[in-house]
Amino acid sequence: MLPAELIHATKGVRPDDIIVAFMGPTGSGKSFFVDLLTGQMNKRAGHTLKSVTNDIEATRMTHPNFPGRNIVLIDTPGFDDTTRTDMEILNMISEWLKKTYESKIKLSGLIYLHRITDNRMAGSPYKNLRMFGELCGDLVMTQVVLVTTMWEKVVEVIGAGRQAELKATFWKGLIDRGSEVDALKTATSEEAWRIVLNVVERRMQKDAAEVVLLQEELVDKGIKLNETHAGRALYTDLQKQLAEQKESMKSLLAQVEKSNDPHLTKELRKEYDRIQKEFDRTFHEAETLKRSLLERIMSFVFPKTTKSRAVKLSTPQSSNSAS
Repeated sequence: MLPAELIHATKGVRPDDIIVAFMGPTGSGKSFFVDLLTGQMNKRAGHTLKSVTNDIEATRMTHPNFPGRNIVLIDTPGFDDTTRTDMEILNMISEWLKKTYESKIKLSGLIYLHRITDNRMAGSPYKNLRMFGELCGDLVMTQVVLVTTMWEKVVEVIGAGRQAELKATFWKGLIDRGSEVDALKTATSEEAWRIVLNVVERRMQKDAAEVVLLQEELVDKGIKLNETHAGRALYTDLQKQLAEQKESMKSLLAQVEKSNDPHLTKELRKEYDRIQKEFDRTFHEAETLKRSLLERIMSFVFPKTTKSRAVKLSTPQSSNSAS
């Protein structure tokens, strides 16, 4: 078995490679999972929830059971990344999917990771899962395995309850379309390979790999990124962020007006400036994704239908997770 080899995520991938991509929130263990598979512990993974994947990374290895075949492990950054904006992440992932598909390269499988330590589905975990459903579409769900991680940090019965809730609510739309559920209960190379080889085996049982919805939209239909399901979903998220940031700035200004403490006033203004910068950045990203009136009219009059459909998810309010 050849040692793990870092390759270019697009130019270094070949059509005969078995490609397995890892997706999920920042800190869910994507890089750690790849480290387990390659036997190179702590080469990629960090020890905090900060992102350690600044770009899409590809690692080629020999298939452990078939020496003549290679597996390429794709480590992707999550949305709510600590070093890049959601817009930058979407651009990065869309460009990678577009270029590989144009080179006749399809994903063999997708592993979506979720921390079992999260006691509720909100914020970053929900955003990542929502974007996953909008980006991938329903047809590719038969090549998806939803994997919970970090079981060693929770009591077994609590983890089991959380996973059961995920399956019954937030993951239900994905499972109904063919996704499987698994768990990395022990952080070992053997367990990591068991999960990956299960993904590969599922793919090999099919005649051909399905196309990710975003690939179909960008390449087959020639749809602009801001008009794709993923682009529109991100635009909605950005609009929500803008409203929250506006409310925060309004609240801070009210506190400044009431404050008689010079030190507190200084700190409040510093926080206001920080949020103002975030607001400006969010506004710029939202404007980039905003669809013009003509684009909306054209998409309504001449809709570009795709074979794949976005997978819609339950909202966080529909569930009260175990604590």
